[in-house]
This record gives sequence, C-alpha cells and structure tokens, in this order.
Amino acid sequence: MIRQPAVAGRFYPAQPQQLLEQLETFIEVSPAVDRVRARGCLVPHAGYKYSGAVAGAVFARIALPAKFILLCPQHYRVGEPLAIVSEGAWRTPLGDVQIDSQLAVALKGACPELREDSTEHRVEHALEVQLPFLQRLAGNFTFVPIALGTDRLAQFETLGEGIAEAVAAQPDPVLIVASSDMNHYEADDVTRKKDQRAIDKILALDAVGLYEVVRREGITMCGYGPAVTMLTAAKRLGATKAEVVRYATSGDVSGDKSEVVGYSGIIVA
Repeated sequence: MIRQPAVAGRFYPAQPQQLLEQLETFIEVSPAVDRVRARGCLVPHAGYKYSGAVAGAVFARIALPAKFILLCPQHYRVGEPLAIVSEGAWRTPLGDVQIDSQLAVALKGACPELREDSTEHRVEHALEVQLPFLQRLAGNFTFVPIALGTDRLAQFETLGEGIAEAVAAQPDPVLIVASSDMNHYEADDVTRKKDQRAIDKILALDAVGLYEVVRREGITMCGYGPAVTMLTAAKRLGATKAEVVRYATSGDVSGDKSEVVGYSGIIVA
C-alpha cells in the first residue's frame, strides 16, 4: 500500500520542481565540510518556510546512510501508543520511498510494545516533511516510521533500548531521526530560554534529564518522547557527543516575536 502525502501543498510545495528549488535554499552542501557519521539527530517538522533551514542544515551535515528510523510524536493521538508501519511505501512529490520491512520486523522483535497501526501515520505530518530532504540528499533509501502517542518515560526507554538492539544487529548503518519542534506559542525570549534548558540536556546526552526538564519547566516540546527515545538508543549504540547545528524560532521568519515556536537541529554522534 502507498501512503499518500498528507501535507504537500501546505507544509511544502506539491510540485516537484518547486519543492526541489526550495530544498536547495535550505541545503548547504560544501565539499570542504566533513560529514558527521551520526547515530541520531533531532530535526523540526513545521512548514518549510519556518523550519526548513534548520532541518536542511542538519541533514546536509550528516554522512547519510541508506536506512533510517524516523520517530515522531502523535499530534492527533488516533493510533496505538507505539505505532509502526512495516510494509508499503510513502509518496512525496519527488517519488515513492519504500518502508524497510526487514528492519521493521527486527524492531518489533526487539520491542514487543510496538504495534502495527497506520491510523496516525495517514494524517501525521511530522515524518512526511523529512522525506523530501532525504530524497534529495540520500538518494535511494529505506525507512521505518514510528509514531509515539505516550508520555511514559518507561516506554521511551524500552523503545530506545529495543531500537539500539535492532540497529546493532544490522549489517549497514542506520540513522535514528527524532522529529520535534521546541517550545510553542510563547514570547521569543521566553521560548529561547526554555529551549536552551532542553537543549542542554540533549547536549549532555541525558535522556532522563530531558524528560524531567520538559515536564518540570512546562517546555511544550511536542516531540520530547521521540528525542528521549533517540538519545536512549544513540547512547546505547556508543554516542559520546551532540552538537547544535542550527537554532531558530518562527519569529526569525515572521518578524512577530510575541508568540513563536522554537526549532532546534542537533546531531548526536
């Protein structure tokens, strides 16, 4: 089955040429820059106008493999708490991307709490908006989509451990991508301060600390679960450092600093 685009024409251009032209404005590819062999990364998922430059900067810095695990929050909460799709393809204006069924089976074996459920994935934008970047930069690749609709730390940790187990057994590299925007709909200065508290925990590779500071400080980071999961897996796989590639808020584009959303692009290696 082919999953049709849900937000083409809204979050990003629906016409292939226009989409490619916009992607080029976000991707800074320089032969002089060594690509990072990353375990994971954090990228935003707003409309490209607002967060495309942050996501593009991250993907352009990584030596992208041919396999990806894409983690996102469930904005609509209409699916299983840990929803995976194991077969088929996802379509974007740039073509179809195949789901990696073999990797999906390995993930379900390593994390029995994963449930086959495409309900949330049909309407969710947070993973869809990543695919055109990967189509432009990684070429032919496969991926596994997982949408998290839980707020339980134990489930994030269990999933992260299971992902690490499955990835470690793969013969080829796999990049774990956590999709999340940062603090929502507060003044720019407030958002930047709140986001920095969360970013500090990510840079310290402190998954539990990230979970705790988001909940304690009221940081409305929609994908903190995917980020906690990614950090748990990446650290188990040997990650030792993290780097902020780019940070911005929607106010940098709109000029309105009274009520913004934060966007952080981070590489974990």
